Amino acid sequence: MGKAIEQIAVNKGHTIVLKTDSDTYTVQELAAADVAIEFSTPDSALTNIKKCGDAGVPVVVGTTAWYHQFEEAKSYTESKQGGLFTATNFSIGVNLFWKITEQASKLLSDYSEYEPSIDEIHHTQKLDAPSGTAITTAEKMLNQLGRKNEWVHHENGIGSISNELELSVRSFREVNVPGTHTVKFGNDIDSIEITHTAHSRQGFAAGALKAAEFMVNKTGIYTMNDLLNL
Repeated sequence: MGKAIEQIAVNKGHTIVLKTDSDTYTVQELAAADVAIEFSTPDSALTNIKKCGDAGVPVVVGTTAWYHQFEEAKSYTESKQGGLFTATNFSIGVNLFWKITEQASKLLSDYSEYEPSIDEIHHTQKLDAPSGTAITTAEKMLNQLGRKNEWVHHENGIGSISNELELSVRSFREVNVPGTHTVKFGNDIDSIEITHTAHSRQGFAAGALKAAEFMVNKTGIYTMNDLLNL
């Protein structure tokens, strides 16, 4: 992702003032930037966010599986009067997929014969499962499905729902798959499926760069809904 973002940024005339794959950079080095883009690991995200707050640099965070620390990141950013933009997926297509999924979940909420589920497929190097996109999809569906109260994860498609209140999320890892997410409402008679398939990382990278351009000179907490006016 870092290489993809850098290529697009340079092509658009932006200057990359710092690149790092560790947290050994200094606040002074970071302060030379107008905005930071953070794609790291779940264990590093909060440290990087706090450093951006210390440097007075707004940060766009694309790392997933760190959101149990979101409130701490938000509080720290606000205490520094900084800027924080978070998204589990920067693809415009995925964000539209979420809106469609929310509407479908609302329409099908009262039709219990249509069992909802989520499948996600990613490349074998992806560190977290389920994906942040799948988790966000599940949370958005649960907000609209009154007959479900939690999502459960089945890695490599193993397992099934144990009770009618659970929403099944299945993860699969395959070689060279940027990301595919499918929401299904089905039964023995028929099924309804909504799928978003990423053909490359370019959509994610372009969205992250748009978010970075949006965050220059901004303070506060933002998401893709703010960027896309959704």
